[in-house]
Amino acid sequence: MLSNETVNIWSHLLGFLLFFLLGVNDVSTVLPASGASREDYVIYAIGLFCFQVCMLCSVGYHLFCCHRSEKTCRRWLALDYAGISIGILGCYVPGVFYAFYCNSFWRQVYLVVVLALILAVFSAQVHPLYLSQEWKLLRSALFCSVAAFGVLPAFHWVWLNGGFGTEAVQAFFPRVMIMYLIAASAFMFYITKIPERYFPGHVNYLGASHQVWHILVVLMFYWWHQTAIYIMTYRHRTQCPVYTSGG
Repeated sequence: MLSNETVNIWSHLLGFLLFFLLGVNDVSTVLPASGASREDYVIYAIGLFCFQVCMLCSVGYHLFCCHRSEKTCRRWLALDYAGISIGILGCYVPGVFYAFYCNSFWRQVYLVVVLALILAVFSAQVHPLYLSQEWKLLRSALFCSVAAFGVLPAFHWVWLNGGFGTEAVQAFFPRVMIMYLIAASAFMFYITKIPERYFPGHVNYLGASHQVWHILVVLMFYWWHQTAIYIMTYRHRTQCPVYTSGG
């Protein structure tokens, strides 16, 4: 039956199907046409797998959040939060890999740091108060911190590539900013509860903030996937600068 969870469930179930089909298309068409290496296949597999896990964890939570067992509900909520962390990891892996494609040292450093941050979030989820109302702000702060960390490697990458006037930065950096703009918009809907804050009872089935959050998350993942395709193609046709062989 139609409920306030219908759009939440279907938005991310269709999102899962979208990223699954993108994976099939990438492996069969896009990557071979781009002359992809084995590393490219691995990176795209990791990114799309993380997006799909995020979508399925969200679907599971919104299916079972009204379960009569509070323990079951809380387990699915924990999986939903874990899925968000995995989705963030799926953004970082191709972003860091292709941004520092010509600099293996910094690529490894940032990938290790990102993995450590995600593991730290998983560790925090073990705490018995993690899902409590008291930790609501802390949960939001943790996810924001992990997502905002990406600004550091982004500006480091800009500096390594000679500033905002270089071709590589002009090709890639605006796409990073658009991704962050979509993410920030999604998070604002998530925390402000607009429009239901001002129109209680009128957007129960369609138009609620959490539904907008879901759609923007799918859009953000899709945009980042397309950006990864774009920058991979750019890297394959452009030689690495000689200065990036060092640290």
